[in-house]
Amino acid sequence: MEENKNNGREEIFSEKVKAGKRTYFFDVKSTRSNDYYLTITESKKRFNKDDEGFTYEKHKIFLYKEDFNKFMEALNNTVNHVKNELMPDVDFTAFENNHENNHEREEHAKSPQVDSELKWD
Repeated sequence: MEENKNNGREEIFSEKVKAGKRTYFFDVKSTRSNDYYLTITESKKRFNKDDEGFTYEKHKIFLYKEDFNKFMEALNNTVNHVKNELMPDVDFTAFENNHENNHEREEHAKSPQVDSELKWD
């Protein structure tokens, strides 16, 4: 049944980016003919109003190799426009530290807690 979910497409590589209430997944997948493409998925956790459960709202972009360079160029141009023209006074490196701290907290939460403090009787 899991094979049907992937439609015969093998996932080769995956990168996850947590960004506030959203998570982005960058996945490299292969086709049956051994070609490669990317999927970029935005996932948002949405709480149901009717019950106490939640669902994930997902939006997906498929990016094929012939469009990689055009996509990257447009993305870089757009981000640089925002950084340099619209928000030149914002220190975007401050957000990198926040990401690193979140990653460290995540790693710390995953690791087993060891009491490293020495205790004397």
